[in-house]
Amino acid sequence: MTMLKKSLIALSSALTLTICSQAYASYPEKPITFVVGFPPGTSTDAVARILGESMGRKLGQSIIVENKPGVGGSLGVAQVAKAKPDGYTLVLSATAPMNINPHVYKSLTYDPLKDLEPIGQSTWLPYVLVMNKTKNVNSFKELIDYAKAHPGELTYASIGKGTTSHLLMEMLSKTSGIEMVHVPYSGSTQSQSDVIGGNVDMTFDTVVSALPHVKAGRLNALAVSVNKRAELAPDIPTIEEQGIPNFNMGAWLGFFAPKGTSPEIIQKLHGTLNESLNDPETRKKLIALGSEVVSSESPKAFAEMVKENYETWGNLVKTAGIEKQ
Repeated sequence: MTMLKKSLIALSSALTLTICSQAYASYPEKPITFVVGFPPGTSTDAVARILGESMGRKLGQSIIVENKPGVGGSLGVAQVAKAKPDGYTLVLSATAPMNINPHVYKSLTYDPLKDLEPIGQSTWLPYVLVMNKTKNVNSFKELIDYAKAHPGELTYASIGKGTTSHLLMEMLSKTSGIEMVHVPYSGSTQSQSDVIGGNVDMTFDTVVSALPHVKAGRLNALAVSVNKRAELAPDIPTIEEQGIPNFNMGAWLGFFAPKGTSPEIIQKLHGTLNESLNDPETRKKLIALGSEVVSSESPKAFAEMVKENYETWGNLVKTAGIEKQ
């Protein structure tokens, strides 16, 4: 190779680095879209709007929230997986679309571990195990003792086969060695009503959804599903505290970009996200939704968490005997 060719290659590389550096430095130059795979008014939608307002101020651009509900949140992920990898189309996704649905639905057009660039976690929605008063069971220990003495007698509600509420109970049954009967519903309102009414014994639901019924005395709260007590309900002990180790399950939310988005843009978004999560006013709004504010140390750490959860929920789907639809 001649000296001239070497010089031209070196010059070309330097120009490419300069252009990339300039593109990163000026990002973002136009509004960013946060795609949400759930309808307006849901917890995920509310988190996206709160963070969109804060991150938009920090980035100097407006952030648009676009709702794309369907297939348990998976339509929104599929849309972003096919989007241009320029940092202007992101998805705020969750446990179901990224960890559960790939094991439940045959028709998904994305691979959650290969088709997206993880940015960072934003929040965590803890679940609480609640029970009606018909069996006079007032604590988690009493529940386990009763279930072991009466195998297959107790019933539990979920918002559908293969949903978080269903698989959390499968996890509890597996780790505690108890047997219960699953009663699936098509939504949280009916399942909760039937638990309160005594038609079904118990359910796992989000803390924010179940807590009003607990405070009103309609349901007994036995345990939260994560390894730290919920900020909204610090008096309810965790399952881990009550003898079942490594029980830390809930619904996380986090941001992803299309595969191929530059590392510099991912890093800038990650830093901006964490700045917003550390902002006292933003944290206050997120906690008011019933969310636990959680930030990832790095995009890589978030990716590892997503992969670990993908494998855990996949094993639970198999244990529950759920076949792909």
